[in-house]
Amino acid sequence: MLRVAWPLVLIQLLQVMYNVADTFWLGRLSADAVGALSLAFPIVFLFISVGAGFTAAGAILVAQHTGAGGDRQAGRVAGTTLGFVMLVSLVIAAVGYVAVEPMLALLPADVATARDIVPLAAEYMRVFFLATPFLFGFYVFVSLMRGYGDTRGPLRVMVISVALNVVLDPILIFGFGPINGSGIEGAAWATLVSRAVATVVGWYVIFGTSAGPDVRPPDLVPDLDIVRDVVTLGVPSALEQSGVSLAFVVLTGMVASFPPAIVAAYGLGNRLISLVFLPALGLSQATNTVVGQNLGAERADRAWRAVRAALTVVVAVMIPVSLFAAAFPEAIVTVFLPPDAPDAGQTIEYATVYLRTAAVMFAFTGVFEVGRGAFRGAGRTKTALVFSLIALWGVRVPATYVLVFEQGWGTTGIWWAVVFGDVVGAVVVLAWLLRGTWTSAVVETGEPSHADD
Repeated sequence: MLRVAWPLVLIQLLQVMYNVADTFWLGRLSADAVGALSLAFPIVFLFISVGAGFTAAGAILVAQHTGAGGDRQAGRVAGTTLGFVMLVSLVIAAVGYVAVEPMLALLPADVATARDIVPLAAEYMRVFFLATPFLFGFYVFVSLMRGYGDTRGPLRVMVISVALNVVLDPILIFGFGPINGSGIEGAAWATLVSRAVATVVGWYVIFGTSAGPDVRPPDLVPDLDIVRDVVTLGVPSALEQSGVSLAFVVLTGMVASFPPAIVAAYGLGNRLISLVFLPALGLSQATNTVVGQNLGAERADRAWRAVRAALTVVVAVMIPVSLFAAAFPEAIVTVFLPPDAPDAGQTIEYATVYLRTAAVMFAFTGVFEVGRGAFRGAGRTKTALVFSLIALWGVRVPATYVLVFEQGWGTTGIWWAVVFGDVVGAVVVLAWLLRGTWTSAVVETGEPSHADD
């Protein structure tokens, strides 16, 4: 499991580096630019989450067919998932591009936030939606390779893409030589180019090498039976991720009613917390793969061992990280938003308090992520959906409203509602894991290897 997990942790680190690089350079542009990212990202993620659920379904089916020995069927599943997700991505790109202004207009923004931050968010989002097909092209490549058990190939491709993004960000944001800087829009263009390169290289790996599942060009033509399986498993995953992202849109709407410094601090804090969660996300995805393959091979005992090992490791890793973040929050924040940046003073102060408060939940978040990874690997995507909705819609969203607007806690209510959601989520996920009702496969097992060749 750890052999599968460590490249996934690095992939997640590199994935976050796209956002961190944007935050790092835009923090040197202005605090308003950082605030614009905090408004734009939840809305963009709402659209992305629809297709991401289907990539997750493809990974589950590839993992279980691989474990059961159905290599050729795993290739067919991968091909159908690839073709289907790309069609979905084109629709999402078109709808998202034309809906940028109407979506931002729905946010109950503070007057200064509406004047200084919302227009910047619109600039970023329009270009980002153009990049959506390339974003999905790479996501589905990583998911299918992960389901097959190959995580090192996607890691190599990710290194190329992130390196390109890190180089392009300052050039396109501030300008260099004959290239004029485009500000926040330049960060989005850097993402588009780097994602396009990653997609091209990733598809070459699938179709031009022997790595990963045995996908052949005819497999891209949708097989209706496979599409049905992908949709059956993918819709709950899509609903889970859409529910998560919609909750973040609602939360962002509440935060947008505050002045720009608080909006920027909320976005910066979330970016930093996403860095902290990398080990948990990597272990969650590794658990997904190992559970899926072992249940496909009818080894429920080994799937259980993987889950217990992942829970132990994630808690052991997250506790020291939590202590470090609680001890040095301001030093961490100022790496990404220098004190001499325009309007940075209050933003740094609020983000420091947010990070110190959030450190309380890090180990709980690790348990929550690993548990949901186990449910997805077993094909229990509806179970993962329910627990995500409990943590966000059952706890975090109402807690934010009550603490901030009813109890008058102000920004303190925003930070503590984040903690309450993940703590409750971890407790209910762990209780359900211990019931042990998830340990069976969703595909027919005992398939002969290469039976269809």
